[in-house]
Amino acid sequence: MLRTRLFSALRRPSVLRSSRCLNTHTPANLHSHSQCHGDAHSKTRPSVEPSGPVRVRFAPSPTGMLHLGGLRTALFNYLLSRRYGGEFILRIEDTDQKRLVKGAVDNIVRTLEWAGLTFDEGPGKPGDVGPYFQSQRGDLYRKHAYQLLEKGAAYRCFCGSHRLESLRAEAAAQGRPPMYDRRCLHLSQQQIDEKLRVGEPYTIRFIAPNPADPGSADVAQFYDIVHENMRFRGPAGFDDAVLLKSDGLPTYHLANVVDDHFMRITHVLRGEEWLISTPKHRALFMAFGWPVPQYAHLPLLMNSDGSKLSKRNRDGPLQGYIDAGYLPSAVVNYTALLGWHPGSGDKELYELAELEQAFSLGGLSRSKSAVSRDRLDWLNKQHLQKAVSSDSAQSRDLAAIAASEIDQHVPGFSRLPDATDTALRALRMCSDRLTFTRNLFDMAPYLFSNPDLGTEEAEKTIAKVPLETRTHLLQAAIAQLKTMAGPDPASATGDKAASKRWSGFAKDMALAASASASSNSDTLAQKPVPKSHAMMMLRFALTGQSTGPKIPELLEFFDSRETTSRLERAVQKIVAESLQ
Repeated sequence: MLRTRLFSALRRPSVLRSSRCLNTHTPANLHSHSQCHGDAHSKTRPSVEPSGPVRVRFAPSPTGMLHLGGLRTALFNYLLSRRYGGEFILRIEDTDQKRLVKGAVDNIVRTLEWAGLTFDEGPGKPGDVGPYFQSQRGDLYRKHAYQLLEKGAAYRCFCGSHRLESLRAEAAAQGRPPMYDRRCLHLSQQQIDEKLRVGEPYTIRFIAPNPADPGSADVAQFYDIVHENMRFRGPAGFDDAVLLKSDGLPTYHLANVVDDHFMRITHVLRGEEWLISTPKHRALFMAFGWPVPQYAHLPLLMNSDGSKLSKRNRDGPLQGYIDAGYLPSAVVNYTALLGWHPGSGDKELYELAELEQAFSLGGLSRSKSAVSRDRLDWLNKQHLQKAVSSDSAQSRDLAAIAASEIDQHVPGFSRLPDATDTALRALRMCSDRLTFTRNLFDMAPYLFSNPDLGTEEAEKTIAKVPLETRTHLLQAAIAQLKTMAGPDPASATGDKAASKRWSGFAKDMALAASASASSNSDTLAQKPVPKSHAMMMLRFALTGQSTGPKIPELLEFFDSRETTSRLERAVQKIVAESLQ
């Protein structure tokens, strides 16, 4: 089993209680001595920042695809390694072979790459402490299980599943936590030899110290970087954990401790659910005579309704965020703020490189964090706007993605020679209103195909423009385009500053329409045509919608041929309606 029965009672939600701090929960048998101070740690708290290079690891179990909580754990370990120098290791903990999910390892590696979290050692990146799959390290685990056996710190247990189940049932009936009764610890050497001679299967159990014994103080009490001073106060002591199963495979706890030692891990940042296992892991380190790494247990991520976020929740699996079109930078930014705060200021937007410089262990919070898609959407919008406004490879990659998405509405668009350039200019023009690249066509379909001028929305756009003035305005715009000097708008870069050359177009258009109406003795148009009417007619002809980008930006976006074509279509539409 991935976890043994040690602390099995403590894992039940019914025995969790709140500490004095709101939203901070610790197991009933683990007590925090730290003072209540909300999200920020007290000023008297000792420094927890590393004094030198660190070695950290992200050690997922490939029993499912990487989820948001796993990404946060990986991110914090990665940031610690980059902030203070050192190595970030990816270790695959696949000892529970029955629960492995096909493709999970590839998903973990691929998702870390997507997020930009480059590991220094791990699958495909060998170092001097590999292999990095626990299933390939069995000899090492067995060797050290037998070392504890030889030192008298462990013993063989020949109890079968039937007897163990009876012990559990008896404990449940008596209302006490299930614990092994150490029957096999008291077997004589003669009894053990006889069982071995007949080939009776056995496990190897750790002789766990009783935290009530004075000599076990270092096991029972420890400092956690997030939760501070912790003390185990279970009156029944520790259960004797199985280290090696009868099939020769290690349990999670043995493999975890052995690997952390031989991989020279200095800091263990992991989920809060492992807090109750820390005394057991510390006891194993001490039994081997090894130094104990520093621990930081990260609070759980919660749904908006207060329930625990899991792999099965909509907001859990990372692949869902990738498929939805979230940017890696936005997801990383968002994830970093789930349980960490820079400590000063109100800065919310971070690139990964900025997080690498800003991260600190002192900024970790012990309060649980609720997942909010609204906040992530806002961050994605900000990162998208920043990305497309830059002259970078990323901006062109995003434009290529947008072009392929436009293909779904305008078949063949992405194969046009200037498709990427056109999509990039459109993204830049609409970025202040976009959350995802896929929103581009839905928000501004008129940028890629002729607008529908027969809708109620289109009619609403020019409702305030007198019928007699509409054609005058459109014809004035067509005539004015022919006289425009300078480069064709088709060569525009998409920079909004370039649209300044169109800033007087609507005003000149209105003046020309006024003159045209007067020369035709159009009595209803004797008053000067306001600029606002010219703007309305341009928006009608170019977009068919009442809202959207600024008119100068639209005129800059389309080339003169396309603009003229749309203006002529609008004239035909209005003339046809006037004849009805």
